[in-house]
Amino acid sequence: MSILAWIEEQRKLKLLKNPKPAATSTETGQGLWTRCDNCGVILYIKHLKENQRVCFGCGYHLQMNSNERIHSLVDQGTWRPLDELLSPCDPLEFRDQKNYTERLKEAQERTGLQDAIQTGTGLLDDIPVALGVMDFHFMGGSMGSVVGEKITRLIEYATQNGLPLILVCASGGARMQEGIFSLMQMAKISAALQVHQNEANLVYISVLTSPTTGGVTASFAMLGDFIFAEPKALIGFAGRRVIEQTLQEKLPDDFQTAEYLLHHGLIDLIVPRSFLKQALAETLTLAKGAPFQEIGKIPYGVEFPMNLIDQENWNRFIQTPTSYDDFVQNFEALLKTQENIQSGESTQILKNVKDNAETTTGSNPILWYSEYKDGNTNDVTFLNR
Repeated sequence: MSILAWIEEQRKLKLLKNPKPAATSTETGQGLWTRCDNCGVILYIKHLKENQRVCFGCGYHLQMNSNERIHSLVDQGTWRPLDELLSPCDPLEFRDQKNYTERLKEAQERTGLQDAIQTGTGLLDDIPVALGVMDFHFMGGSMGSVVGEKITRLIEYATQNGLPLILVCASGGARMQEGIFSLMQMAKISAALQVHQNEANLVYISVLTSPTTGGVTASFAMLGDFIFAEPKALIGFAGRRVIEQTLQEKLPDDFQTAEYLLHHGLIDLIVPRSFLKQALAETLTLAKGAPFQEIGKIPYGVEFPMNLIDQENWNRFIQTPTSYDDFVQNFEALLKTQENIQSGESTQILKNVKDNAETTTGSNPILWYSEYKDGNTNDVTFLNR
């Protein structure tokens, strides 16, 4: 054996006995620099984070993880997470190149999250909000049963506590490894939103980031009272190639971008990331003055049940300013048909309305009646129906 061969053998033995520790990201340079997905310029990550991951060269919005997003939106020290311990399982025992459980474990170790969303409450410019932030770095932000459950619980918490709801979407769609369990989340979340928006009259703002696609787009992402999007965000349902092959035609270059959707009326506003917190705060401040808003209360029904025809007539009636005579003509018969209203009681209600009408010339009788209280009965709830 030559001296060089002996030295090489001794070196290998030494490495086997005392393996060299893995180099840190700082030592290797990994994690210090990245490249803009749009213009290709090299960016220093430390400075990029300080600029909320917006490219200095072209202004392109790179992906943020959920922790960075929460830090940029929520006032410091006010974030309170909800349902942190909810973790997905593998009901279908799904396997492709890897077991689903292995993919989950890898994603959890890489991101430090249990699943692809963080939910909680906090202050946004001193305004209490319920906030959910999806994380694309966890299995492409796909929506599984845990993501759907956490969003539903967040919506119900916001509804019960009278909080406005904000969901920041970043997802490739429903998680295929969970099959129908992931698809059913679309309906479950939409049902919870119906109560939050239409029964409790509370605001929901959807913020679409790149990408927002698939089942997320087809459900809660597009159900917001206000729908914001980041510049040039990819937003769609099916993939571009699938649509082109189905329609057998070439799609526009800006198809499925935030700008394209804004032009066609599918979103309300495109907001650069640096202005997003301010835009959300101003929108929430504006929404506080919305009519018939019952903060912190879920109407579980009305005191006077109506059939569908009476309900439709009433809904049309309260939306149109009218005179006192029209009010009596339309409303007296309706009151007398209710099980809990006797003829004398309806006359007394109308007398109270008339007394108010005589002192409030030119006002809408609906507003006069909305101020009327009969014992523990809150007639405003009846009007809101």
